[in-house]
Amino acid sequence: MNRKEERISMEKELRIIISGGGTGGHIFPAVSIANAIIELRPDAKILFVGAEGRMEMQRVPDAGYKIIGLPIAGFDRKHLWKNIAVLMKLARSQWKARSIIKNFRPQVAVGVGGYASGPTLKTAGMMGVPTLIQEQNSYAGVTNKLLAQKARKICVAYEGMEKFFPGDKIIMTGNPVRQNLTKDMPSKDEALRSFHLQSGKKTVLIVGGSLGARTINNTLIAGLSVIKANSDVQFIWQTGKFYHPQVMEAIKATGKLPNLFVTDFIKDMAAAYAAADLIISRAGAGSISEFCLLNKPVVLVPSPNVAEDHQTKNALALVNKQAAIYVKDSEAENTLLNIALATVTDDRKLKELSENIAKLALPDSAKIIAQEVIKLAEESL
Repeated sequence: MNRKEERISMEKELRIIISGGGTGGHIFPAVSIANAIIELRPDAKILFVGAEGRMEMQRVPDAGYKIIGLPIAGFDRKHLWKNIAVLMKLARSQWKARSIIKNFRPQVAVGVGGYASGPTLKTAGMMGVPTLIQEQNSYAGVTNKLLAQKARKICVAYEGMEKFFPGDKIIMTGNPVRQNLTKDMPSKDEALRSFHLQSGKKTVLIVGGSLGARTINNTLIAGLSVIKANSDVQFIWQTGKFYHPQVMEAIKATGKLPNLFVTDFIKDMAAAYAAADLIISRAGAGSISEFCLLNKPVVLVPSPNVAEDHQTKNALALVNKQAAIYVKDSEAENTLLNIALATVTDDRKLKELSENIAKLALPDSAKIIAQEVIKLAEESL
């Protein structure tokens, strides 16, 4: 094939950039969107753009996609003087994003949130590439509010987002979730066996997000004697890599706990959800979408260390519809474990929470977003 033929072939190809990451909450939906695009258009070429040294640089290739990293970092809100280096990295990232877009020549760029999506989508917009952004939270972040000005479509998961974005660009899609959750859900007994736990006992799943959560972990460490005393309730505890050694030391000091399964990262979340009667979690938008889709009762402990306190706003969107229980981060060490034990042993409360959270589910989110992405790309062909 000569260069001219190669150029014509490239112009007909569907080429899409997906950018973002930083945490599992951004990466898993991004991969779900990519998979949904490939299902609809197997010929599509997808390139991910992430942040160097962040989780997406490993997880995206694991899912079978190519990724290029930008030298981007988040702003340090506490030490403003440190942001000189951050601004330099931002400038380098925009320059690199320009080079990536020039070489890959996408018809559309998709932003899913996270450090890399800012420079990638801003540069794409400046270069005339149509953009679509996915806002996961009930309170829009600064980056997405800026990117919305040039975006063609804005996919949202909560009502009332017109207060942040132009109404004519908004599409209510919900947040995409990991696809194996709904397809490969094992039976409860099978799931419990995979965590070396007993059938017939109430089970609480504790997840602090893919990176872990200090408050939730500290609460559980302080409550190991309570867990030991309540042997009729079982616990599956994902600590996150950073906190895992500290947790294991505390367990060693407490003695044998046959009703507790501990791991730094749960690969098979479908099994974890199938095993759980109740979940304790941060209030990240991706996690909440999974709980809604699977009708799972949940106690939400929003992280206070996030932009615009968006996790509290996510949690309250559910609490206002009696679809979740909310525990403040500052009160968790005193109340969380007792609330969880009281809830998991109250079948009526579990049923009420399950029924109410089910009403908020938006299925097929990844497919709906994929259709919008393909539509934008085809308009540019």
